Amino acid sequence: MKHYEANFDGLVGPTHNYAGLSFGNVASLNNAASTSSPKSAAKQGLLKAKALADMGMVQGMLAPQERPDLHTLRRIGFSGSDAQVLSNAAKQAPAVLRACCSASSMWTANAATVSPSADTHDGKLHFTPANLVDKLHRSIEPITTGNILKATFNNSRYFSHHQHLPEHASFGDEGAANHTRLCSEYGHAGLELFVYGQEATNPLAAKPKLFPARQTLEASQAIARLHQLDDDSAVFIQQNPDVIDQGVFHNDVIAVGNQNVLFYHQQAFVDTQAKIAEIQRKFNGQELHFIEVPTAKISIDDAVKSYLFNTQIITLPSGEMAIIAPTNCQDNPAVAAYLDEVVALGTPIKQVHYFDVKQSMQNGGGPACLRLRVAMNEMEVAAVNQHTLMSDALFARLNLWVDKHYRDELAVDDLADPQLVIESRTALDELTQIMKLGSVYQFQK
Repeated sequence: MKHYEANFDGLVGPTHNYAGLSFGNVASLNNAASTSSPKSAAKQGLLKAKALADMGMVQGMLAPQERPDLHTLRRIGFSGSDAQVLSNAAKQAPAVLRACCSASSMWTANAATVSPSADTHDGKLHFTPANLVDKLHRSIEPITTGNILKATFNNSRYFSHHQHLPEHASFGDEGAANHTRLCSEYGHAGLELFVYGQEATNPLAAKPKLFPARQTLEASQAIARLHQLDDDSAVFIQQNPDVIDQGVFHNDVIAVGNQNVLFYHQQAFVDTQAKIAEIQRKFNGQELHFIEVPTAKISIDDAVKSYLFNTQIITLPSGEMAIIAPTNCQDNPAVAAYLDEVVALGTPIKQVHYFDVKQSMQNGGGPACLRLRVAMNEMEVAAVNQHTLMSDALFARLNLWVDKHYRDELAVDDLADPQLVIESRTALDELTQIMKLGSVYQFQK
């Protein structure tokens, strides 16, 4: 049986904007109040997804969420017509309105944690939506995320869907942005790495001083239990609190793995050598490639600005691995030079491909943020909602859909425009028909 690692990219929503909502995310804060282009953002994401499909990868798309989220605004006391709700929220609680308009579900690395069937006791592929409790604009996503995942992976014979973890800071869960999987082959049992920022229930445990540690050890352990992983199938690693305070808000900003390659910065983790030894022991002597990037070559600042580690490492049909990097890496001399070195190190990584995803990058999300990795066998791929898998026809249809419904420009002040609600709902209603998603949106009034 054939096995694959599929990438399911987030389709950028019609309200893509730069509201600067993510404290701890340097790019998000630096570009706050800039004018965005939802149309360009969506098309840049589609081009990357189509390019990977053309390389022979299994590539899917995950639908965006309904925004503005008028349901949440009504829950907190705003009433009347849609126009009145938006107008009053803009006057009385502008920060809350901005949160309820965020298109952050585009970053599907935060959508869920996924454990392939090769790792789990029941032989099913498990999904747990992230609760994202640390940020208001993301904490309103999990229920709809779960609905979208169920509409995409919609066969209970193969897929097991869990409810998101309790919505409490002790179980702060940011999804696959803090999770990676090492394996010899995608269809073989693997080793799942859970990276956390703090141990929430231990007041003496190390944690960052400036920015929040969004992922907790308690959340990571809970997901490992829900996904029916043995002790030998999981490693729990603490992220270095000092790098969190330098803008490394998720592990995928400082490390990335694929099959038997772990690519990480020298300062990424706490107690690195002991954890590397644990990984080697649990990998049962199979070949591993650890690529540790020294601070002397790439500073934390350059890593964050370029998103060197927020790249995708994919295994091509040829068996070679390739890095999918943002053009920001190409534009940074130190990072570009280092990537030229990486392909000559003698590891499975032999290629680097650069993609322009600047609309996403300016909001703090690179190529790896835009995708959720799902290792599957051929029967599981066949069980996926086929209308969500990238093809020439879907690419053409989604581009026409974006041209029809998306604005060329969107300023933060435009978020209170009642017409934006109509445009967004009309677009998503049509998308449910294109991708056969059923009733994932409520369109509550």
